[in-house]
Amino acid sequence: MKVALVFGTRPEAIKLFPVIHALRAREDVDTRVIVTAQHRGLLDQVLEIAGIVPDIDLDVMTPNQTLDGLTAKLIVELGQAFDAEKADRVLVHGDTLTTMVASLAAYYRKIPVAHVEAGLRSGDIHHPWPEEVNRRVVACIADMNFAPTQAAADALLAENRDPATIHVTGNTVIDALLATRQRVLGEPRLASGLDGLAARFAGKRIIAVTSHRRENFGGGMEAIARAIADIAARPDIAVIFPVHPNPNVRPVMEAVLGTLPNVAMIEPLDYPHFVRLLDLSHLVLTDSGGVQEEAPSLGKPVLVMRETTERPEGVAAGTARLVGTDRAAIVRSVFALLDDEAAYAAMSRAHNPFGDGHASERIAKIIAASGSARGAMDEAA
Repeated sequence: MKVALVFGTRPEAIKLFPVIHALRAREDVDTRVIVTAQHRGLLDQVLEIAGIVPDIDLDVMTPNQTLDGLTAKLIVELGQAFDAEKADRVLVHGDTLTTMVASLAAYYRKIPVAHVEAGLRSGDIHHPWPEEVNRRVVACIADMNFAPTQAAADALLAENRDPATIHVTGNTVIDALLATRQRVLGEPRLASGLDGLAARFAGKRIIAVTSHRRENFGGGMEAIARAIADIAARPDIAVIFPVHPNPNVRPVMEAVLGTLPNVAMIEPLDYPHFVRLLDLSHLVLTDSGGVQEEAPSLGKPVLVMRETTERPEGVAAGTARLVGTDRAAIVRSVFALLDDEAAYAAMSRAHNPFGDGHASERIAKIIAASGSARGAMDEAA
């Protein structure tokens, strides 16, 4: 059985490399990797550390690419890649343009689609944008949905998806996180680039920040920057902020935070360094999706700078809290955790609902079984 895994961004690569390794460990699956390089440099960091060499690299990234322009380019080039590979199944992840377009290109060729991290919903097509709609499009096509939680499975059922297509597996990001953390503990040199900052901020509580969400561009990003500046005015706090290279993010942050002594704005981190940053941090301030799943696995409270989240399980479990992009609300929420030990403990010790580190093994087993079943049917016919 030939399975083509398609991805194009750093988060997809992080969440799919354990699946690639799990599938490649099987003799009954021929695993092919197609990358679009929707995010070139950030993607390559993960491929290198995970030891993955793509079979096809479309390298579609161009400066200031638009969503419609990228969609048009992807639909043609992925279609050509599928025609060349002749895979029995296409596997995609999450909610990117690569994910949505790969599903469409596969559908046009009647290739079955498996969707890892299926069923996440915010209920608002503009938050996260355009990811919410990307996910919904894939759900119309996929015949195999790997839901990370029961809540995600329930969301698919509420949309009248066939229960037989839904499998609750846990989230593969927990597999990636735990495996990478173990590697870093055994090989400290993999994340030694943070040694200087760890020494510089010794004795301070570190707040890790990530921010790049499209719906926050403009006023939201400005408010986030101002809130970070307010927080960093405390002498007991240090902020480490790997700044996304997007021109809608970096100039805003540099203008507000560039001269603050307690703020280290650094280049985007490869995954081992990011895992170490989570380990070093006291809490996490983010508008990312995956960080809402990763940080709680290490006992780090997450404050989510968004109005909605497609990962409500974390909010329900108490590992994450929505704080929006209002400057005062962000500062107030951070200070509450810094100054109230009981509130901090309640979040840091809450049960992480996103997985146990074995999601990839479950996914590989289900995919291989589907191929075996189809092969048996073909022989009988």
